[in-house]
Amino acid sequence: MGLLDSFEKGLERAVNGAFAKTFRSGIQPVEIASALRREMDTKAAVVSRERILAPNSFEVRLSPADAERMQGLGRSLDDELRDIVHAHATAQGYSFSGPLAIEIHAAEGISTGTIDVLSSSAEGRVSWQAVLDINGRRHAITRARTVIGRGSDADITVADSGTSRRHVEILWDGERGMVRDLGSTNGSRLDGQKVKQAGLVDGQTITIGRTNIVFRVVATASPRAESLPDQGDATQIIDAFHGGRR
Repeated sequence: MGLLDSFEKGLERAVNGAFAKTFRSGIQPVEIASALRREMDTKAAVVSRERILAPNSFEVRLSPADAERMQGLGRSLDDELRDIVHAHATAQGYSFSGPLAIEIHAAEGISTGTIDVLSSSAEGRVSWQAVLDINGRRHAITRARTVIGRGSDADITVADSGTSRRHVEILWDGERGMVRDLGSTNGSRLDGQKVKQAGLVDGQTITIGRTNIVFRVVATASPRAESLPDQGDATQIIDAFHGGRR
């Protein structure tokens, strides 16, 4: 964080504290949502392979009066805050290492109108799962080689006349992804550029016909399987494409 950022954040805390003491207006739900977003942005960390891990456990500490008001809103506030945090994580490309948890507690010493957020990530090793977002549905990659097309023999079938029966395949060896066009009639695009084969990173979009396929790599708290069907074959192909480099 730069000196200017530190100064601005310090000034923000000072101003918020001064106004809270002067007006004692109390906290509004939108302020809690903003505080949670700031905490995620501050604590988000690049882990590897362009993946960003954000905290998944949050404790919101408020004055006793503010906490009582917020807790009086019940489950609806909890649901709204969870939706906002999930939406912000998606927009920023953040991943969680476990289930999302947000708790609101009263804390002595916290002034009315002031928010203190503590956050942490789940303990343990993070496992990564490749998924494909297609037409509003998420498909988990359960094989090392996944064929997509309009044919019934494809692993994922798309109702798009502009695609071939077996249009593209997605390779995943548990760590790295790759896309390969299978000699389709209309070709394939990766982030708008024509492609025969290419490595994949989180967030890239593959277009076949009129169908967009978003490749995602998400964190999961569940242990990763020892191997995927055809994983050795996929690893060899990906190694060859990258020249043997990992």
